[in-house]
Amino acid sequence: MIQNQLIRQPLSGVGYLLKGAKLISHPKLRLFVLIPLMINILIFAAAFWFLFSSITQWIDSYMAGLPEFLSWLNYLLWPLLVLTILFAFTFVFSAVANLIAAPFNGLLAEKTETILTNQPLGDSSLSDLVKDLPRTFKRELQKLAYFLPRMLFCGLLFLIPGFGQIVAPFIWFVFAGWMMAIQYADFPFDNHKIPFATMKQALRKRLGKNLTFGMLVSLFTTLPIINFIIMPIAVCGATAFWVDVYKQESISSRSPG
Repeated sequence: MIQNQLIRQPLSGVGYLLKGAKLISHPKLRLFVLIPLMINILIFAAAFWFLFSSITQWIDSYMAGLPEFLSWLNYLLWPLLVLTILFAFTFVFSAVANLIAAPFNGLLAEKTETILTNQPLGDSSLSDLVKDLPRTFKRELQKLAYFLPRMLFCGLLFLIPGFGQIVAPFIWFVFAGWMMAIQYADFPFDNHKIPFATMKQALRKRLGKNLTFGMLVSLFTTLPIINFIIMPIAVCGATAFWVDVYKQESISSRSPG
């Protein structure tokens, strides 16, 4: 019993990502991991081929607009810009991959929760998956509607000479972490029909853990090979976070009195 309680203690953001990495090898999850994995591989292989053929030209064009009195910052800004472009690029293509893979990621989150709790969430037949498609895609579009204006704001910071060019990469890194936290936490929340606004509010209460989790996902999404498997790892890790922390809170908040 004591061992069970220790297992249920909430982990750190790093801990949940590691737990997700362990869960994807579970025999009962392998089939549900495979489809999101294949979607991710196809999209990121194409994305990174395009990125690495263009990134040097983009950075050189951007650095040419740096004021002369800040030219000494070239050596500092170059690696920051590389990282920023990687984060921005991978975030955009992660959003595309998640939009396409959303029904399968939701199913993976459902199966992961079933394994962690030994409690089935309900029917998950092919007909149920198809029936849920409109709601699933509506939720993904809701996330995009939240992400895009903020993403545009971060992008505009890069156009401010001097200050914006220095500060924007750091702001983007934090922003990308928050977006990734929302992206993957939303799958288990949505499986329980919890509204998007309620989910965001719950994540803000544990902002540190969620930002750590999201920033790590964002970082690993930029790394070749690892970025192929990070999507199912993040889904499983976020679901474990839901089971350990948010599920009971959600049940309590819905209980009368």
